[in-house]
Amino acid sequence: MEEFSQVNIDCSVVVPLYNEADVADELYRRLTKTMRETGLYYELIFVDDGSTDETLQLLQDIADKDNKVIVVELRRNFGQTPALAAGFDTANGQIIISMDGDLQHAPEEIPHFLEKIEAGYDVVSGWRKNRVDNLIMRKIPSRAANWLASKISGVTIHDFGTTFKAYKREIIEQLNLYGEMHRFIPALLSASGAKIIEIPIKNIIRPKGTSNYGISRTFRVVFDLITLRFLLGYVTKPLHFFGKTALYCIFASFLMSIYILFDKFVYNVPIFVAHGPLAAVAGILLLVGLIFITTGLIGEMISRVYFETTNKKIYSVRKWHRKGTSQV
Repeated sequence: MEEFSQVNIDCSVVVPLYNEADVADELYRRLTKTMRETGLYYELIFVDDGSTDETLQLLQDIADKDNKVIVVELRRNFGQTPALAAGFDTANGQIIISMDGDLQHAPEEIPHFLEKIEAGYDVVSGWRKNRVDNLIMRKIPSRAANWLASKISGVTIHDFGTTFKAYKREIIEQLNLYGEMHRFIPALLSASGAKIIEIPIKNIIRPKGTSNYGISRTFRVVFDLITLRFLLGYVTKPLHFFGKTALYCIFASFLMSIYILFDKFVYNVPIFVAHGPLAAVAGILLLVGLIFITTGLIGEMISRVYFETTNKKIYSVRKWHRKGTSQV
């Protein structure tokens, strides 16, 4: 991407898109108008996440006409987190703004994010204070997930789920995104001491098309929260994570064994006649505890390898498109 690198770019706007042909042109027009009004030297980075409609062609046409636009074409549909990571890696701006490409995020609100960055904050996160989503399918699960994420991470924001955020370049460069952790970027960056603020944003009903999210996303968030807890508290010491469970299992096995042996030697009670099932449970708990310890030790070794040698991307780019050129 060296050919596309530009100096003194103030702001990069990163927008992942998947089958958004209905709104791509309007999104571009509104983004361009808003960014021109800021007076900043900007670039727009559209990441096509394996769209199967005309989204990519529309974006390529836009890029051919506007040298402030870069289109990142992914080889297939990787998902929102890899698409954002591809956009972040492509961005050259000192401020990086991410947002959805379905016009549920109003480009006209970008200046509010820029104001907070200029005030000294490292991360500015949008807050859909007045949600327009379905109560049962979206609002209640979202509130529960946000409450849990806040408690787990210690970051007191109300809305982890929105993509509409702004970052200082130096803070986002410290982050490696994996899985579906894009919604928890503020929590992950908080571990690096990032200064975070939340601002209310409009929650707009999707103007065209249909949402790419379903109820299954809610269940995936539960696993993401477990991952978040591990990453924030134990990624550098996985043995501590598995070790606690191991100690509980071994301690329970020890108590059961003491009770069984006490009966055996004090009251001469036959172990397998009187305490056969309990002895089996004690043996299983001991084995489970040892397995957890072994898993923790393996995790420690993998953690060392990860932090010392990993530089693997979680996406695969086919081309970068820009006015007058395409780069494989």
